Amino acid sequence: MMNIELFRDYCITKKGVTEEFPFDEKTLVFKVMGKMFALCALERLPSQVNLKCDPERAVELREEFDGNIIPGYHMSKVHWNTLLLDSLPPKLITELIDHSYNLVISKFTKKLKAEYDALS
Repeated sequence: MMNIELFRDYCITKKGVTEEFPFDEKTLVFKVMGKMFALCALERLPSQVNLKCDPERAVELREEFDGNIIPGYHMSKVHWNTLLLDSLPPKLITELIDHSYNLVISKFTKKLKAEYDALS
């Protein structure tokens, strides 16, 4: 089972990632090169996280994991999903973190992509 700490540990190992609290002291946001790819509500129970997702895949995931993956809470319902961490396989969660991260990177400008590529 994945919890918020394991979620955080996985997110911060990724290249170019920072973490911050831009909205309030309860919502931890992960950004790659300043672009948001994950959020977690630290005090929500059960533990929930929001991840960016390809719109078609988002709908498929919501159908397959009905009630455990739902449209993004307080986010664009087209591009974000909310995942209930306790109810999903850790492997799926890490795959969806990677998917979110890669979606954000794919939208970088040439300048930002060059800065990202220059990181070790």
